[in-house]
Amino acid sequence: MAKKGGKSQGNVSAGIHSTVARSTKNALRRKYMASPQRVINQRRAFDAGKNVMVTIPNPNPNETNKRFIRVNARDVWRSNKWQPK
Repeated sequence: MAKKGGKSQGNVSAGIHSTVARSTKNALRRKYMASPQRVINQRRAFDAGKNVMVTIPNPNPNETNKRFIRVNARDVWRSNKWQPK
């Protein structure tokens, strides 16, 4: 069956360009990453049973190229080895 004629949709954007400057997005991300709201959101997700990853200081001082490591929150928060500042 042929398509029925109708109103033209015109030029539709592919959505590849952002309307917000990269510096603005990076500034907002830096602000959020340093905020206590991030830890609150991580804890809520953890309590809801989600797979949460947290960043902690590396316990191995010999790995100087990896100052922080990402570990599963189950390993950190269930054992209470590390508390967020």
